[in-house]
Amino acid sequence: MQHINNNFAQGSIASHIWRLSVPMTIAQLINILYNIIDRVFIGRLPEDSTNALTGLGIAFPICTLTIAFANLVGTGGGPLFSIERGKGDDKEAEQILGNSFILLIITGIIIGIGVSLIKTPLLYLFGASDATFGYAYDYISIYLMGTVFVMLSLGLNYFINAQGFAKIGMATVSIGAVCNVILDPIFIFGLDMGVKGAAYATVISQFLSAVWTTSFLLGRRTEIKLKVSAFKLKADRVKKILALGLSGFTMQITNGATQIVCNKMLSIHGGDAYIAAMTIINSVREVVTLGVTGVGSGTQPVISYNYGAAKYDRVKYAIRLMAAVLLVYTTAAWLLVMVFSKQLVGFFNNDPSLLPIATSSMHIYFFGFFMMMFQFTGQTVFQALGKAKFAMFFSMLRKVIIVIPLTCLLPLIPAIGVNGVFLAEPVSNFIGGLACFMTMYILVYKRLGKTA
Repeated sequence: MQHINNNFAQGSIASHIWRLSVPMTIAQLINILYNIIDRVFIGRLPEDSTNALTGLGIAFPICTLTIAFANLVGTGGGPLFSIERGKGDDKEAEQILGNSFILLIITGIIIGIGVSLIKTPLLYLFGASDATFGYAYDYISIYLMGTVFVMLSLGLNYFINAQGFAKIGMATVSIGAVCNVILDPIFIFGLDMGVKGAAYATVISQFLSAVWTTSFLLGRRTEIKLKVSAFKLKADRVKKILALGLSGFTMQITNGATQIVCNKMLSIHGGDAYIAAMTIINSVREVVTLGVTGVGSGTQPVISYNYGAAKYDRVKYAIRLMAAVLLVYTTAAWLLVMVFSKQLVGFFNNDPSLLPIATSSMHIYFFGFFMMMFQFTGQTVFQALGKAKFAMFFSMLRKVIIVIPLTCLLPLIPAIGVNGVFLAEPVSNFIGGLACFMTMYILVYKRLGKTA
């Protein structure tokens, strides 16, 4: 029965996507709790909560770097793994899984050691002030001790979901997130460890998630297992994994780069309060985009599998269905953020001086959020079909070519000022999103079944 359920070339496309997307969306929400719960508790410290929250915002791009490398392997190996399953070549799928496992471990060790050696200048470069540096330093020093756990828990989950075990994938992040929610108040307040306590809670939680993920892929329930015989890296295979994963990697790296530039520009044109506001906005953005990424993650294995099985009509239907669902969701999410912006800010921090700054900035940042649907649809299709060059280009276009230059230039216009940092995001959504979607439609969607 499990084999039939996981054969995406048969049965209802909508049912497959629903079956995968719902648990993945819940898993995304739970995974976001790692960082958001930290911010909620830190934002309510009895003393200096705003500076502590700002410190976490300064450290966040380094956390994003770790996630980016997990995505480099996961979003590269996952679709290739699904395509080989669709072709019926389980042996090659097994080799892709084994090579990805080793890549995750190697990369996690390099990041943990490498960033630890240069963290002090990095934090100041990212916008830390003397008032916020200590908080950022304490958090990231401990977080870096668990980079291998982060890599394994996030990167290997793609291979669990790719086999149709979405509920197991949800359990992976649930274990760690529940642990984090329990440990945060104990370490932060009960043991009076503050920011350090939040970091320790996160590392322990990610460790438990990594153990669970690895154990499942070694166990009996999974169809394609993690085997030592597949651990030997093969240059051609690694090249394919990294080439396709560059899109997911670039999206995260450019997100991190954007956060760095935003924090730096906000420190110049606004000050620490505006960085705290951006930290809250990033937290809200993570929550509202989880539905988008959940649907995309649930659709990707279905598209990849049917593409490998040459079921092009089913691929096109899955694309249309995904686009429609994402349009409805992003429009609703935009309206809700606009209406409840004050309540959202108050959830993270109760400083009355921060409320007007964060609320007005949030309205600017989320303007026209529905346009993100076009970017996510195009990116998911490129990723699922192994179109690495397209996926890579449009990852770079929106953030590097549009957002970062606008973040630097718009605040220089007197009539816009510091608000330009927040305005850069919606402008990029309109330009980059449409460019990505139209390219996917003309060069990929319309040609499926004709030149594929």
